[in-house]
Amino acid sequence: MLKRAWILSVVLPALLPAALVRIEVHERSDVLDGKSFGTAGPYERLVGKAYFAVDPNLPANKIITDIAKAPRDGDGLVEFSADFYCLKPRDPKHGNHALLFEVSNRGGKGMLGFFNLGGGSNDPRTEADFGDGFLLEQGYTLLWLGWEFDVPPGRDALRLYAPAAQGITGLVRSEVTVDHKAIRQSLGDRSQLAYPVVNPDDPALTLTVRDHADSPRRAVARDTWRIEGGTHIVMPAGFDPGKIYEVVYTSKDPPIVGLGPAAVRDFISFFNYGIENDTVLGDQHDYIKHAYGYGVSQSGRFLRTFVYYGFNRDEKGRRVFDGLMAHVAGAGRGSFNHRFAQPSRDGHPFLNTFYPTDIFPFTDLPETDAETGITDGLLSHGTPGPEGTPAIPKIFYTNTSYEYYGRAASLIHTTIDGTKDAPVAPTTRIYFLTGCQHGPSGFPPQRGDAQNPANPNNYRWTLRALLVALDAWVHTGEDPPPSRYPKIADGSLAALSAVAFPRVPGVQFPTRIQQAWHVDYGEEFRSAGIVTIEPPKVGSAFPMRLPQVDADGNETAGIRMPATAVPLATYTGWNLRSQGIGAPDELYSMVGSFIPFARTKAERVKAGDPRLSVEERYASKQEYLDKMRAVAGDLVKGGFLLQRDVTLVMARASAEWDFVMQ
Repeated sequence: MLKRAWILSVVLPALLPAALVRIEVHERSDVLDGKSFGTAGPYERLVGKAYFAVDPNLPANKIITDIAKAPRDGDGLVEFSADFYCLKPRDPKHGNHALLFEVSNRGGKGMLGFFNLGGGSNDPRTEADFGDGFLLEQGYTLLWLGWEFDVPPGRDALRLYAPAAQGITGLVRSEVTVDHKAIRQSLGDRSQLAYPVVNPDDPALTLTVRDHADSPRRAVARDTWRIEGGTHIVMPAGFDPGKIYEVVYTSKDPPIVGLGPAAVRDFISFFNYGIENDTVLGDQHDYIKHAYGYGVSQSGRFLRTFVYYGFNRDEKGRRVFDGLMAHVAGAGRGSFNHRFAQPSRDGHPFLNTFYPTDIFPFTDLPETDAETGITDGLLSHGTPGPEGTPAIPKIFYTNTSYEYYGRAASLIHTTIDGTKDAPVAPTTRIYFLTGCQHGPSGFPPQRGDAQNPANPNNYRWTLRALLVALDAWVHTGEDPPPSRYPKIADGSLAALSAVAFPRVPGVQFPTRIQQAWHVDYGEEFRSAGIVTIEPPKVGSAFPMRLPQVDADGNETAGIRMPATAVPLATYTGWNLRSQGIGAPDELYSMVGSFIPFARTKAERVKAGDPRLSVEERYASKQEYLDKMRAVAGDLVKGGFLLQRDVTLVMARASAEWDFVMQ
């Protein structure tokens, strides 16, 4: 029975004067009309808003950039709030005693799509939204919280409501790239809200254009463009596709962006440790014994940044997340805790270039950058707890082929000079999802604005298995599968020039990939989170390394998905932009390639394709399926596939055969 449209405001006096102080539940309702999910039973949905107040003088909060400049209430605390969405067992004692928190990607909800194989929805209500119910059958309490201040309202998106540092001014850099002719563009990233320009009519404002990230900037005449409404740039003649436009301007009153990770910290801490006398969610701490953080792309970079700054200890010094799965984050962090930060700005070869994303350090364990003399590591800054040790969670880094070409992923496991494999922390596992793109494309694959059809190689099954492994590692201490990633020592990781990709007719191998650079944002950036140089000064690049390939162009290391191990095609993490959208020598962001083999030897010879045809590899469809089943069995034994998902793998394999051979 549904219970909807009611508001309960719960004040949490035991927490005052710090951290979470109030929860407003706007809706409490049954999921799918009370449907039971395995031993967890029925689930309920809670939707509302969480209110926080933090003491800026506590060590745990001093890591928040500009917290000292935030407005304070009568008790000297900084107040803020955030939207939340929770799916929990109606009777929490039937759950699996674990909280799975997804860091919302630009205000959205994605983990039901990734783990439940469900449809994408920011307000899951239907059977299709919940897919096969995997996470609910496992018994997880599922949680989302707004942490990003610039998410536009609507779309059931989750937002952070942060105070601003009044009277502060500073530089903002906006980059604009278009795939098709456009006249009006936001100064914010994609659909995110932009920082307004203080003086839109300032004749000193400069717009530049360049062909590549490392090309010289050319000024665009000031009378050919204008700032409109303070947040948009208009060029009546149109922005050209395949170019990088950039404008630097002054804005004011920046929100305290670092309150986003603080909100996550304090809300997860509440679920972990609870308080007395809360009749809405307070009973969770009686059952929630472990908390896991999961994030995709931007959200995975958020988790890397979260740990780096020391947010994984709460105000009382207690550990927040016990385990993390940072998915397709590459070597990046992001703009999540500095003045005038733009959290949505990521970093790709031809999109959002030179934002503070792929910046040193890259590895968990400390390394020394010979150029700057700085020694640092992602796990070096955990705020010390009462016992004086960092709050290091168990960490899974999962990356696809795209992150090596477009997100500098090799830097998480090579030395800073790119000559050797770097040591990996004992609490970390690194998994390379071989031959996959940032997010699997739909099937059958489409070409879109790229040169090749997108890569449909599905890795979601492996993420399910890895989540089970992470839970066991934290919950029972059972070791997860060993790391699998390409290495310099065995030749499975190489420089771009050494990747032995075959000469496939009509296919252009990349000559330009993402580079991580030594970037100077000014003397106050590293110490105080203040950018004073825009665009930044760019120095030398860190050496990038890429997975080596076999004679088919398929990568040899990592967790080889069934489609890669028993191939009908070459599956890559890279694709190039088409001539129609300009810059055809640049990577098409976040998209890989599906390059099918010829069906017969005669077709292969006629086309001049060096890769063996399907008929030269498999005597029949049944032989192909038998090999696929054997590979799936090996993945089950290795802990990279659940037995329940073998049927899904085989159904997809059959469909892919039919598609290639039609």
